[in-house]
Amino acid sequence: MTSMETESGCSGGDGGELDAVVSACVLGGFSEASETRALLSSLLEVHGDMMASESTTERFLVIMNRYQEQPHLLDPHLEWMLNIILDIVRSEKSPPSLVHLSFKFLYIMCKVRGYKIFMQLFPHEVADVQPVLDLLARQDPKDSETWETRYMLLLWLSMTCLIPFDLHRLDGYLESDSGQAREPIMDRILAIAKSYLLVSDCSRDAASVLISKFMTRPDVKQKRLGDFLDWNLTTISQTNDQSMRDIMVLDGALQSLAKLYKHGKRDDLLQYAPTILQCLEQKQLSESSQAMLRKLCVKLIQRLGLTFLKPRLAAWRYQRGCRSLAANLSMPQSAIIAAAVTPEVQVQKQEEDYDIPEEVETVIEQLLVGLKDKETIVRWSAAKGIGRLTGRLPKELADEVVGSVLDCFSFQETDNTWHGGCLALAELGRRGLLLPSRLTDVVPLIIKSLTYEEKRGACSVGSNVRDAACYVCWSFARAYEPKELKPFVTDIASALLITTVFDRDVNCRRAASAAFQENVGRQGTFPHGIDILTAADYFAVGNLTNCYLNISVYIAGFPEYTKAMIDHLVAMKINHWDGAVRELTTKALHNLTPQAPDYMAATVLPKMLLMAVGPDLHSRHGAILACAEITHALHKLGLQTNRTVVEIISSESVDALKNIHQTIHDRKQYRGFGGELMRPAMCSLIEKLSLSKMPFKGDPLITGWQDLIDDTIKTLHLFSSGLKDSIIAAVVSALSALCEEYYQADSDTQEVLVSQYIDGLKSPQMLTRCGSALALGSLPAFMIHGKVMQILEGLQQMCALSQKDGTFTEARRDAVRAVAQVCVKAGVCAQGSPDSSLCLENVAEVYGVLLDSMNDYTTDSRGDVGAWVREAAMSSLMEVTLQVAGGAPEILSADLVKCTMCCLAQQSAEKIDRSRAHAGSIFLRLLHSTEPAVPHIPHREELLNIFPPETTTSLNWNAPSQAFRYITKLLGLPEYQRHTLLGITVSVGGITQSTVEFSSQWLFDYLRGIQGDGAAMTQFGDTLLIIFRDNLRNDRVSIPFLKMLNQMLANGCFEIFTTREDHPFCVELLNLCKEFKKTKCISKLRACTAAFCGLVQFQGEVRKKVLSQLLMLLCHHFPVVRKTTASQMYEMILTYDDVADAEVLDDVMTVLSDTNWESDLAAVRTHRNQLCDWMGVPRPKVIDKKPVSAS
Repeated sequence: MTSMETESGCSGGDGGELDAVVSACVLGGFSEASETRALLSSLLEVHGDMMASESTTERFLVIMNRYQEQPHLLDPHLEWMLNIILDIVRSEKSPPSLVHLSFKFLYIMCKVRGYKIFMQLFPHEVADVQPVLDLLARQDPKDSETWETRYMLLLWLSMTCLIPFDLHRLDGYLESDSGQAREPIMDRILAIAKSYLLVSDCSRDAASVLISKFMTRPDVKQKRLGDFLDWNLTTISQTNDQSMRDIMVLDGALQSLAKLYKHGKRDDLLQYAPTILQCLEQKQLSESSQAMLRKLCVKLIQRLGLTFLKPRLAAWRYQRGCRSLAANLSMPQSAIIAAAVTPEVQVQKQEEDYDIPEEVETVIEQLLVGLKDKETIVRWSAAKGIGRLTGRLPKELADEVVGSVLDCFSFQETDNTWHGGCLALAELGRRGLLLPSRLTDVVPLIIKSLTYEEKRGACSVGSNVRDAACYVCWSFARAYEPKELKPFVTDIASALLITTVFDRDVNCRRAASAAFQENVGRQGTFPHGIDILTAADYFAVGNLTNCYLNISVYIAGFPEYTKAMIDHLVAMKINHWDGAVRELTTKALHNLTPQAPDYMAATVLPKMLLMAVGPDLHSRHGAILACAEITHALHKLGLQTNRTVVEIISSESVDALKNIHQTIHDRKQYRGFGGELMRPAMCSLIEKLSLSKMPFKGDPLITGWQDLIDDTIKTLHLFSSGLKDSIIAAVVSALSALCEEYYQADSDTQEVLVSQYIDGLKSPQMLTRCGSALALGSLPAFMIHGKVMQILEGLQQMCALSQKDGTFTEARRDAVRAVAQVCVKAGVCAQGSPDSSLCLENVAEVYGVLLDSMNDYTTDSRGDVGAWVREAAMSSLMEVTLQVAGGAPEILSADLVKCTMCCLAQQSAEKIDRSRAHAGSIFLRLLHSTEPAVPHIPHREELLNIFPPETTTSLNWNAPSQAFRYITKLLGLPEYQRHTLLGITVSVGGITQSTVEFSSQWLFDYLRGIQGDGAAMTQFGDTLLIIFRDNLRNDRVSIPFLKMLNQMLANGCFEIFTTREDHPFCVELLNLCKEFKKTKCISKLRACTAAFCGLVQFQGEVRKKVLSQLLMLLCHHFPVVRKTTASQMYEMILTYDDVADAEVLDDVMTVLSDTNWESDLAAVRTHRNQLCDWMGVPRPKVIDKKPVSAS
């Protein structure tokens, strides 16, 4: 279906998209001709250099591979390319390495263009036979590096065999110089061909081509054909398919026979065909475990069958007429009719004198078996064989073959058999061998094939069957006149559109779209074809959700297809094995309900209600969801006509909807594996029935629904991890709708539920906490009125305690979300009660919870799970801030806004792309918000200059190259400097290369800009020290800080401080670095050592203290630290050569480089002390730890 997909792809999309596809995929010509000529000419220079020859070959491969899909563009250039290489090959001065490299280039060209076309360009004169034969004789068949040479030489030899002279004329005198008889050329070629049929590389394929050309020569077939076939059959009979060696031998033998019977004359080969067929039957290759051998066996058998039958076109075949539009237009109408119709009498007369050999029945039987093979390549070959043979059979026998093919479409057969049957039908239809009288039998089977699917375990098979059925429809469009297909148009069009829109596999959807397009174009009878193709083109059907929810609605708007699409969803997709397809199906039914509301209410809904309490789990799940969606859709339609849903559906349906929960509960179907599907489905039903305002107020059913919701929240930890999020979402949505509709006048239930969910926040089960928090956030406004502080205190307490312990991360995330939801539903009132709204008294407390959550950096085995909480806190801050700014901006203090914006700026500079993008988008949302405008944003004007309005859409925060370019500009704003620098510290000292590269690049760019401003550098240094001091015991910041500090020192960012001895910044920085010398963290010690080496650039006492610290690290009790310190000190002295006196500089470097610093500590200490003396640093004293005496 590849060509069909290409055609279909060109029909849709807007002009820009189409142009982009065309420019990307369609080439106008061979644009690299000059470069290719240069590459081929350079072979003489590069062949001896392995690297150069490999580079040249790779470049040539890249150029040629561009033309894999349009190889015809190479045709005008192939001749001169071939001549350049053949000149090299024919030259006696060319060494073997150059010859092999040249043939490798020839093979690349041949692979792209195809050997059938390329081999025709080889020179094939008498003078070429002997040189090619001699060159081939000198090759080593076992050399795996030069197989391309042998492959191309065999193809060349195949062409030279076409010379019209008898080969014995080329032998001349057969006596050699030594007096021994020389072998004739005919025998030499045959010997070479036989030997290469047995090799394991691609030369075997070329040898089979050589056999097909050589053995069909008049002189060779008289003298050698019988002997060769005897040798071939002996080889086949003496091998098996158990060893790899025998498999290769069988492959070569079968290939050579298949090609020989393809190209040879029937009269020459007919006498041997029965013997070969008998040999194949005895060998039973159809039962081989090797797919390639089975394919070759089928290919050979069909060639034998064609040999048994005379080469004639069946006069009875259906002929639509000439396929060429130009030819049709040039012929008179009478000629077209005469060409398309063959008199019945003439057909019968031709068939009466036509005897069919008995072997044909065996051949057809073998091909029918091949249609059922487990490999596609075998089935495809068998299908083509059946098409070719049927075209030479009389009408009655051909009809029997068609009947046998139709027998493949039994539900007792496997998906492989259905696939083979579809391929065979497509071949028969394409060749005009499937008469219109058979269409009544064929079309229903094809329509079944378009929806064929068999469940196998946790998945299904049948996509290949559906794809092949689309191919059949495509071929029928080209094979039959519109009047022949007219009775079946509605069925075929509906089936193709159903596959186009509702098939799970994208290749089947696109194949069906292409087949529909072909039928619209060639038949012209498909209803609304052009309109549908515009909406359901190659690109549009690529997205499954778009197909189900949008394209299906458009197509169902045409009454010819509405009922068929709904029936398909009800019959085939509601019970689909894939849960995602079932859910999409129910949403599609919701969208399709306005197209046929009466049919949905009277027919579909009762069917779904029966399935909803049926035995099959998947059917039950899909049916419950469908009942929910259809009922809700009918309710929305009723609102337009002032009718309730109860007036639209029958009373029996209302009772059935009401009884679903109790039936499932009584059968205990909420338990176990099925409960994972039943609970969220039932919650969806509760939600939709509540939204549909079903008259169930005061009914005990409501208590049962509530019990199900509460029990699900309490038992969430028992479900599979992959389904927990979807279950929680369904439960929360159901609770919100249920409370809104049925609890408005029930204050007792309101009190009980709020207290119950607040108590759930203290549950030992994390998921129960999650569910309880989200449940509190989903409660309607009337339920939380008067209980706002009670709810917020419960959420705050859970966040504070669990964050301190580092547990219940997901629960904290959901609690933070719930805080914003509660505040939004409670509303804002500046002087209101804190129990009823967000007001002056509780706004600071709410912001305190959210801002504390912005500092959640909890990590576990999953990584930085605190990012979930931080991202939820950012979203909640945005919602609360915009609500307060819009309702009561006077309660929003400048301090709260400043803390919010600074925390967002910090998160916008951190290392996780997703979190950075989330924070950045919220930062810009608050900054540029005008309705409402957020008050008290620090440095608003400067921020608007840094982030103009267009950055809200153009700035990609996920890309470090873009984000840090803007965020580092905040370092110049005093209010944002500390938080921004804290975020940048983690990014510059991180491990992600792109983040480190761009964050450091823009940080250093900012620092270079303030080098001349002493006050700005001093302020930056003070901020740096504050961050360092505050995070000394925080490894998340301290280790990246040391790495960033090392980069800053190496780049001379603090050069302004080096002009003054013992600058306070340098002294304080050193004192803070010294805090790490007692740590046992290797990575921290390494980073600290690098920082010390950078601090050496500062003059005065700082340098002496730094050297003292480094020399102490040379005797650290960790050998790896000693080795790292010595290595970095060596680099330090190379950089700052004034650290040691010139007289001892060489000695110092020799000791640092030559000493084994991982050896015994006592030996190392001697070298360290020597370094102390040379560098003028007091020797560190060893402090003996005195044992503590027992009291």
